Amino acid sequence: MEFTKMEGCGNDYVYINGFTNQIKNPNKLSEIVSNRNFGIGSDGLIVINPSDKADFRMNMYNADGSEGKMCGNGIRCVAKYVYDNKMTDKTTITVETLSGIKTLVLNVEDDKVKTVRVNMGSPILEAENIPVLWDKEKVIDEPVTVDGKEYQITCVSMGNPHAVTFIDDTDSLDIEHIGPKFEKLSIFPDRVNTEFIQIVDKNTIKMRVWERGSGETLACGTGACASVVACVLNHLTENQVTVKLLGGDLFIEYDEEENTVYMTGPARVSFTGNIDVG
Repeated sequence: MEFTKMEGCGNDYVYINGFTNQIKNPNKLSEIVSNRNFGIGSDGLIVINPSDKADFRMNMYNADGSEGKMCGNGIRCVAKYVYDNKMTDKTTITVETLSGIKTLVLNVEDDKVKTVRVNMGSPILEAENIPVLWDKEKVIDEPVTVDGKEYQITCVSMGNPHAVTFIDDTDSLDIEHIGPKFEKLSIFPDRVNTEFIQIVDKNTIKMRVWERGSGETLACGTGACASVVACVLNHLTENQVTVKLLGGDLFIEYDEEENTVYMTGPARVSFTGNIDVG
């Protein structure tokens, strides 16, 4: 089977063209290709499929085989894949995801997509829709005890559930220890992605992320969007923020009047090849 490995800010996925490949068990295939010792090595699998609602459909699977509703870094790479491979000549496209249809604007140089601006839609703040089991309608700057320590969390969904917490120093964070404990906290029935945020200034933050089903990743697009929403709700930053991740920078705009989040960032091809999937 032919594949393309792509990354956005280091958030790497294996991309399969669903127009030309029949994927019988994408959940298991994601586990196989994601393995960094016995497979290709990635944060998961993304299959690009036909859609009767949009220009294309994206199906995204985590490294453990679980299906995700949305991937901000992944959807930018989908845009690059379909344009660079002549599957479209449009520089504004729509992509169907499990969290709705997203509109993407492609920045093209030398007939190749360099960066993509994604309309990520409206943040979901209602606890029951994130979901998070809480006795208030919203979880904004609320205390929660994790591994014997109290954290203040703000919960946001951008298609995936996120718990955002603010810390003094992301560099010294033992995320391998605390990340799984957040992910499996009983108040999150579908597990949760956790963003640990350090405020640099009113327009800049540093972020590390523990993604459910994948562990720490170099970047998370929906997580960056959720984090900026949380920053604005807690009056910690302006509405236009550069998010510094381990794998690079994303530019996030939260338009409160439109109640819409926009994400701009790179999309790159790592390599292409063939894999025997049995």
